[in-house]
Order: sequence, then C-alpha cells, then structure tokens
Amino acid sequence: MNFGDILDKWENQSGKKPTMEELMAASEIYDKDKEIEGNKRAIIIQKNRRRLKNKRPDAELDIHGLNRDEAWLSLNTFFDNAKKNEMEKVLIIHGKGNHSLSEPVLNRMVLEFIEQCPYAGESGRGKANIGGNGATWVLIK
Repeated sequence: MNFGDILDKWENQSGKKPTMEELMAASEIYDKDKEIEGNKRAIIIQKNRRRLKNKRPDAELDIHGLNRDEAWLSLNTFFDNAKKNEMEKVLIIHGKGNHSLSEPVLNRMVLEFIEQCPYAGESGRGKANIGGNGATWVLIK
C-alpha cells in the first residue's frame, strides 16, 4: 500500500485528515537497508553452511565393535571435546550394520544421540571416500 492509498483510506474512514503520528502508526514502513542487511546475513550463513558441508572433518570417532552403552559414552566425551576445542565438523564411523544379527544398532543409536546432543547441528551421511553409509558427519553448534 502506498502513502496516497493510506491517506485516502484514513480520510474515508474518519472524515478528517490524520496527523503525521497517526499516519506513521497506521502504515508499514519499508526499510530497504534492513532488507539488504538481512539478505547479506542470509547469504553469509548459506556460504558458511556450504563451506562446512564440504570441509573435511576436524576429528573422527570410530565406534566399531562397541556396544550401545559404550558407544553412547564415547560419543558424549567426543562431542564435549569437540565443543571445547571449537571444532566445526566431526565424523562418526559406526559401520553399516552388516554384522548385526537383526538391524544396524549403532547407526540408529548415533542418530538418536545427535538428536539429543546440544552441540550437534546438521548432520548427514559420509561421502564414499570417508565411509559412505557407514559414517555420519555432524556440524558442531
């Protein structure tokens, strides 16, 4: 809505000309600079996410052969250290579960841990050269 439309609407509703304060309160003020600043911030965030996703992990944890409880404790310590050492991205090697009798235990447990961990951000499967479906990368918040 442009300023003329606002003025016409006001006059039609009240029958009198509004004060400047009333007009300012009734209109939405478009701040181009604020929008540009917001767009720049969004672009910077996108570039940083892309950089982190393509970055090699700062550290790796291999939990092959551990049971669920041992793996959970190892993950706790690993993520605490990653946060303390200001790491940006880590890799968890959990295996594909080919040797599990029923279903892949560690794979599911890692996903559950990531959901609950306050330091764990976005995650995904490793590329083929870093473990493929048998590894999960995690961005540290």
